Amino acid sequence: MAKQAAPSDVTVLLLGETGTGKEVVARAIHRWSPRRSKPFVAVNSAALPEHLLENELFGHEKGSFTGAVKREPGKIEVAEGGTVFLDEIGDMPLPLQSRLLRVLQDQTFYRVGGTQPVRTNVRFIAATNKDIRRAIQQGTFREDLYYRLAVITVTLLPLRERMDDIPALAQHFLKRAVRMGIPRPCALSDRALQALQQYQWPGNIRELDNVLTRALILCPEDTLEPAHLHLSASLFPSATEAETESPPRHYHESMDDYGRKVIEGALRRNGWNQTRAAEELGLQRTYLTKLLRQKDIPGRPPKDPSSSSEEDSP
Repeated sequence: MAKQAAPSDVTVLLLGETGTGKEVVARAIHRWSPRRSKPFVAVNSAALPEHLLENELFGHEKGSFTGAVKREPGKIEVAEGGTVFLDEIGDMPLPLQSRLLRVLQDQTFYRVGGTQPVRTNVRFIAATNKDIRRAIQQGTFREDLYYRLAVITVTLLPLRERMDDIPALAQHFLKRAVRMGIPRPCALSDRALQALQQYQWPGNIRELDNVLTRALILCPEDTLEPAHLHLSASLFPSATEAETESPPRHYHESMDDYGRKVIEGALRRNGWNQTRAAEELGLQRTYLTKLLRQKDIPGRPPKDPSSSSEEDSP
């Protein structure tokens, strides 16, 4: 569907968990489109506070705020003629959603501090790992913006639901690592490949890439074995779990619970050291911190109730 959408200028909304390759797909759509010779500009809607994100998108006029010594174009202007990729669109603050809606409707916008409209000719591709329809019900995402963005919707499945793709993905990452300067190629043993296809991959394709790159760098052998992959034992399905599987629940509710258990388990195994837990999960430290906030997971061990009662006793 992504390739079919590429030749037109319609907006595309990419849905999928973190690490499923949404930006890779967005870049591919741009590369297949008539806009391929123009810029592809990515903006992370969750990475900046509202006032900085507004400036990032729309630019500003000279004197619009302290330190604005000259006019600066925003990402939309920089991408003129090309494609703007709005990652984590589900985290965009409501006031900016209103401004973005106006751009999609009128193809014009105002720089911060500006009074003259700026016309634009860009294509928008947006992506999110959130349940947008639930966000609409909760009042945190505009329904009219959703329909403007979701002319074509592409859902990217998590890696654990596409295990048959792992052999091809693994070979791609191994070959790419060699091209990037890994001193020597390594082959995957059958047992290592089997381990990759049984692992649950909470970090999806990005985690697979990180696991293989790390294994290539650290492996002293010519063949990668399961021990070289350093995969967390807790993320392999057990027979007991399969036998006691509970009735199906809402997909996003189930995945939220699963992700919380995975993260809490990694924190406990690493003594609540977030850096080491992030490494085990194949995630960036900053992204793990974001997940802790989103899922309301404490970043430190819970207090021992017995110790507090002892302190309170005379």
